[in-house]
Amino acid sequence: MEDIIIRGAPAEYVCKSGVLEELEDKLTSRNIKRVLIVSGVKSWYAARYYFPTLKSIHVTHAFYKGQCTVTEISRVAALAQSYAVDAIIGVGGGKVLDVVKAAASASRTKSVLIPTLASNCAPWTPLSVIYSDEGVMSHYDVYPISVDLLLVEPRILVEAPAPLLIAGIGDTLAKWYEADVQIRRLTNPPVALKVAHHTARLCAEEMFEHAEEAVNDAKDVRVSNAFVRVVESIIMLGGMVGGFGDRYGRIAGAHSIHNGMTIAPESHEALHGNKVAYGILVQLLLEQKESEVERLLPFYQKLGLPTSLYELNIPSKWIDEIAQQATRMEESIHHMRNEKITASEVAQAMHDLESRLIIKL
Repeated sequence: MEDIIIRGAPAEYVCKSGVLEELEDKLTSRNIKRVLIVSGVKSWYAARYYFPTLKSIHVTHAFYKGQCTVTEISRVAALAQSYAVDAIIGVGGGKVLDVVKAAASASRTKSVLIPTLASNCAPWTPLSVIYSDEGVMSHYDVYPISVDLLLVEPRILVEAPAPLLIAGIGDTLAKWYEADVQIRRLTNPPVALKVAHHTARLCAEEMFEHAEEAVNDAKDVRVSNAFVRVVESIIMLGGMVGGFGDRYGRIAGAHSIHNGMTIAPESHEALHGNKVAYGILVQLLLEQKESEVERLLPFYQKLGLPTSLYELNIPSKWIDEIAQQATRMEESIHHMRNEKITASEVAQAMHDLESRLIIKL
């Protein structure tokens, strides 16, 4: 098997209400004197009430352009270099944070991340998902150095729209199914993969136990124990699966289906985690795990996760092209078994899911 490279965690992680009041001290202790803050417009609006005035730190603020592309990464890295900053602070959702991680690596500066959404594990992981300028997923970049500082303010996250939390639950649920299909095939997995496998199982267990309550609390804007457990499962546990599992713990079939869907323009309106959640169902059908699909469907329906392309507002006419895109030679769907998975197999599984919807209606 391939060598496992462990990038288990940020150098420092704190999740608690009021944590941003400690930001200046944490920057100063790292000898960070000049920072570039990169955020989205909406994410800055969400965070600004909790963001402290940095009295002894020179601050430059820039808004990102809405997508994690090579062009955008180069722009932000150039800004960091031109302002001679010691760190880039990312404030926002997954795409903002992916831009910041990439730009920090390119400009050789530290990365400080403050998520405004609990929609995926991007705040934890030393990697970025790169898109083309047209919005089609291109590739992943993995960085040699992990995030230097990750601060999670639950009060920001609980004020975010509940559908984004639901999407994060879908993305985190995939950690179990995508890690399990790879790691359980190994006869003697190393200790790091055992950690990844156990953590992936814990992701699913926490979601099944607390997700429904957490979503209800998010709708009521209440920072509860269930909400914080789900947030930490999405960000920390989700990130640890890939951090310890390397390629065996990152992605398999579900994310390939997501990547395939980016070929359809209608998919760009759907949340990442919702597309991944749908991808889980396709992966399970490819594994011939019909009973697990039946177990998941009521859970999906309770939370509002999609069980069909129809619910993602993606026309079924795209199925063949999605299947072709999802089974490209470089896609992770082929990690599921020794033989390559064909586009016709994927298309058939997708048609099966659409058929279930017709029966249900």
